[in-house]
Amino acid sequence: MTAFDPWDPAFLADPYPAYAELRAHGRVQYYEPTNQWLVPHHADVSALLRDRRLGRTYQHRFTHEDFGRTAPPAEHEPFHTLNDHGMLDLEPPDHTRIRRLVSKAFTPRTVEQLRPYVTKLAGELVDRLVAEGGGDLLTDVAEPLPVAVIAEMLGIPESDRAPLRPWSADICGMYELNPPEDVAERAVRASVEFSEYLRELIAERRKNPGDDLISGLIAAHDEGDRLTEQEMISTCVLLLNAGHEATVNATVNGWYALFRNPEQLAALRTDHSLAPRAVEELMRYDTPLQLFERWVLDEIEVDGTTIPRGAEIALLFGSANHDPATFPNPERLDLTRADNPHISFSAGIHYCIGAPLARIELAASMTALLEKAPTLTLAAEPQRKPNFVIRGLEGLRVHTA
Repeated sequence: MTAFDPWDPAFLADPYPAYAELRAHGRVQYYEPTNQWLVPHHADVSALLRDRRLGRTYQHRFTHEDFGRTAPPAEHEPFHTLNDHGMLDLEPPDHTRIRRLVSKAFTPRTVEQLRPYVTKLAGELVDRLVAEGGGDLLTDVAEPLPVAVIAEMLGIPESDRAPLRPWSADICGMYELNPPEDVAERAVRASVEFSEYLRELIAERRKNPGDDLISGLIAAHDEGDRLTEQEMISTCVLLLNAGHEATVNATVNGWYALFRNPEQLAALRTDHSLAPRAVEELMRYDTPLQLFERWVLDEIEVDGTTIPRGAEIALLFGSANHDPATFPNPERLDLTRADNPHISFSAGIHYCIGAPLARIELAASMTALLEKAPTLTLAAEPQRKPNFVIRGLEGLRVHTA
């Protein structure tokens, strides 16, 4: 257990050896610093994501007191109001209702119609990078592409998009383990500002609906049921945050992995048709979301260990994606890996609704870089962000010639 330290820079640089130790020690282990039960094996993580005795929330069945938990501080209320009305942190029946209504607006056809826009934008961003002879792949390509795409989907005007990424980053700080109070303060402020902006935009779309996702969410109904205004606000924030955080980090984590595995990069440059399979393998190899939490709503048992109601389980996606029981030679990056049941998009009822869009974005930016920057090289060793749950880089400097 000494190797697992989510605040240690050495662990954050490469957590995968520590995960191997965790898996060797057993199927579940209690971790006192976060008061969580760590689950490192793929089969267990996959099964527990689908186990309805666990939940993303417990408030549909218990009060904080009944569940043996303390209510969050009152000053954090704006963050929790925003977060707790999004489908990521809800359980049936509310989750079922909201996901069904959102799905009416966020259809496969809607996503597929974005493909030409995504491809064009990816090409333009890479053209600019090449014209400059290189730059920061994070800020020049990885960030602007998914932010622009989800903003375009939602119908957020270009002139209003500058705060979206900072708001998202501040809100997502609360998903780290034991976030300090200054992180919570920034998340609360971003929650207030983002919610106020969306409330005004939703009011405008009610008066003047357009061909965008917000207008679709306003119109979505099922047997008279509609999304409340707070549910719409929380859904829009969730779609923005989840719709680009993972894509941004998967892009830079992936290219950094390719630079460190030149034979795989060479194979990809030889055969661009490997891009879709490469996207899946890179998301497995260096997982952008390392951990997903669940509350134990009804007592469970894992490998003879009883985990009581009220406990919290940490499902270690990064470890599960490197489990040799599921992935032969998991520490090897293999862009031809055919059987790749990674769980980077989660599983069960909370499977990522934006996974198809993320795959389109990742493949588009990868293909554009392969075609337009065929000699792309690493210009400087990057620094890891000091985060564990959401794994990414501070930047990724590259040369294009």
